[in-house]
Amino acid sequence: MASIKRRDLLKLGGLGAGVTALGMTVPLGQSVSTSDWISTSAKPARFARALRVPMAITPTRMVDDYGDYLLYEITERAANLQILDAGAPATPVLGYAVGGAGPTIPGPLIKVEQNTRVRVRVTNALPTMHPTFGYGGVATSVHLHGSASLPQYDGFADDITSPGQSKDYWYPNFQGPRTLWYHDHGVHHTAQNAYSGLFAQYHLHNPWERENLPQGRFDIPLVVSDAMFARDGTLAYLDRNHSGLWGDVIMVNGVPWPYFNVERRFYRFRVLLATVSRSMNLKLVNTRTGAVLPTYVVATDGGLMVPQQVTSWRHAGAERYEIMVDFKDCRIGDTVELRNASNKNNVDYLHTGKVMQFRVTSEATDSRWNEVRTPPAEEIHPVMRATRSMARRTRDIELEHDDVTNEFLINGMSWEDIQAQSWNIFTAPGDWPRSGDVEIWRIENKSGGWFHPLHIHLVDFQILSRKGGAGRVQPWEKGPKDVVYVGEGEIVEVLVSYTMAPKTYPDGSSTGQAGLTGDRGGRYMIHCHNLAHEDHDMMGQFFVAGADGAVDLSWSHPNHPVTAAPPV
Repeated sequence: MASIKRRDLLKLGGLGAGVTALGMTVPLGQSVSTSDWISTSAKPARFARALRVPMAITPTRMVDDYGDYLLYEITERAANLQILDAGAPATPVLGYAVGGAGPTIPGPLIKVEQNTRVRVRVTNALPTMHPTFGYGGVATSVHLHGSASLPQYDGFADDITSPGQSKDYWYPNFQGPRTLWYHDHGVHHTAQNAYSGLFAQYHLHNPWERENLPQGRFDIPLVVSDAMFARDGTLAYLDRNHSGLWGDVIMVNGVPWPYFNVERRFYRFRVLLATVSRSMNLKLVNTRTGAVLPTYVVATDGGLMVPQQVTSWRHAGAERYEIMVDFKDCRIGDTVELRNASNKNNVDYLHTGKVMQFRVTSEATDSRWNEVRTPPAEEIHPVMRATRSMARRTRDIELEHDDVTNEFLINGMSWEDIQAQSWNIFTAPGDWPRSGDVEIWRIENKSGGWFHPLHIHLVDFQILSRKGGAGRVQPWEKGPKDVVYVGEGEIVEVLVSYTMAPKTYPDGSSTGQAGLTGDRGGRYMIHCHNLAHEDHDMMGQFFVAGADGAVDLSWSHPNHPVTAAPPV
């Protein structure tokens, strides 16, 4: 009997309501109450538990034929964590762990200096069946989001590591200082794997950033996520027929609505939105006075920028905004809330307008890093100095929705199409970009009533223009980006800079190949970071040609994302 393709199966299934772990059925596009809860679990208290601040893990220093490198060994494990309040049932999660310890949510924080070679060995010790959602073979692929990695270390969706296997990922870290994050990218299960806890921050430092931006206890990673919980404490999954998942419990660093004690001074917060689908519109408000605190966006996805003072900022899934916030005008005893005004086509509940609380508890004890400084031009990504006239070509990218199959598509193609057509690309053959090229990508959202946070692997880009939607490039996004919020009916132009890894470093594979560099080109992904859209099926890929313009599409390509460095 012939096998049924995934797309045909979706057609047979139609658009019927999906049964979820909550026992609810919600047809596509129907909204649930915005004034109540959806979780059936005990309701967590707001601002009752302290924020957990991840500590950087210590690597092992190693030497090989190419010099020094740092080795990090991370294991993916299942565990039961107390996410809800004490007395409520524990929640089964998947997470990243170090040594014999259990996993944490978020996972271990990695902090490295620019131009440090890093080898991350990831071992999949997950169960063969997902403990909550029941799919078999919890295969994973680690994507270091924001890194210009070689394709075989980039977390390609089909480059999966199954339970019982390990894979080495090599990262050159040649880019400027920035907030990256690593998360699961396993094909068609990214949403549920990441939702289960497979995400963590990764910080890249350099001397200017160390000297001029808050460090240590004044440099705080904030990973914001949302979830819904069933009565037994398990994560519930309601993606509204692949439209998106919007939880009613907001968490920061794995704690529902936490508080954090601050001094009367500047802090840097590295804000990552690790939600499956939800976007936010954030601001900080002094609850005593109602005043919005002075907030400066000092870095975006791709690193440093000319600081922009804002009263609020729109934040989509996978975007990173580094903000400096000044608490000096607060009184000791004041509380400041990080609030979410939401955006169009989110689903909001009783307390999703609150994120976390800051408690001003003491005077400043350190005078360092207590002002906002503008980085010199050479510290800002060169793509921010690029102009339209430098672009070699313009590419049109259309984000669409197939109403018959209920798939989300890029230029009319799904990931299944990419696979079936021998890993083909959605741009014309012979029109490949090369490392160092600058191009304009014109991205049009034709999908109907959805916004899409679009992520392009490998590259950083400058947002040139917006037509429709916001209508203009917003102050907070005037830095180098790798995720762009594309609103409903909006056309966004971005100026893309292709920068393949220039350094020579071993690939760490069982084939014994070594010295591979980006001059051989490779394949990279583009996808929506509404992870329900990505899994169904808004993913595509593009090729970057070798330095000589040649394109090798064979499975034996030395940088092939699946075959070049397989797990063992």
